[in-house]
Amino acid sequence: MTTAIKPVREQVSEAEWQARVDLAALYRLCALYKWDDLIFTHISMRVPGPEHHFLINPYGFLFEEITASSLVKIDLQGNKVMDSAHPINPAGFTIHSAVHEAREDAMCVFHTHTLAGVAVSAQKNGLLPISQFSLFPLSSLGYHNYEGVALNEDEKPRLVADLGKNRALILRNHGLLTVGRNAADAFLAMYILEAACRTQVMAQAGGELTMIAEPILRGIQAQAEQVTKGLGGNLVWPALLRKLDRTDPSYKE
Repeated sequence: MTTAIKPVREQVSEAEWQARVDLAALYRLCALYKWDDLIFTHISMRVPGPEHHFLINPYGFLFEEITASSLVKIDLQGNKVMDSAHPINPAGFTIHSAVHEAREDAMCVFHTHTLAGVAVSAQKNGLLPISQFSLFPLSSLGYHNYEGVALNEDEKPRLVADLGKNRALILRNHGLLTVGRNAADAFLAMYILEAACRTQVMAQAGGELTMIAEPILRGIQAQAEQVTKGLGGNLVWPALLRKLDRTDPSYKE
């Protein structure tokens, strides 16, 4: 007699299931805002608990298809710690495992290949202080030089060092990365960073740029904390979930 396989929700804790739902929502939002790159790039979430396990997308799924149950749970060595029929992208594992291992506060790691993000990542001077959008990522931003497709374990220490304690990292010639204490924080950081990059590319097509004054830049970190503190969890995130629920709530399955 064949033993029926329990649904994923019945195999995991309530805390893990909530992490799965939040991460699946992030993938759907990434597709909704057109930040996805077919089946490539990744968003990962650390599973609450003492183990260093995290959730990542099943390789081969469009982001609009991902559900809480389809996410793959792996350890820091890339081994599956729960049965799944789906593979993972080794490049995604390299980047995300490095950050999760080094940063206890980085519960969620969000990486994109948007055209605007890659365009700014290829510019020598990186993100410029030319918009209010740019001020928030500039208050907590690192840069990591391109070393090829992220498959080399030796790259991990350099990537972690370049991220440091920042919320955002521009991967030169590659794309954008943000981290957060939860899905809401990682999303909000990416939303603002992406908006800053899009604004920069558009402004560069229109003529000479006006830079924000240095005294304002020096004081932006305190202002950024004041303006954005709690907005991801308290206001923006529930509203985004309501939007998803109105269009397609299947991310929660």
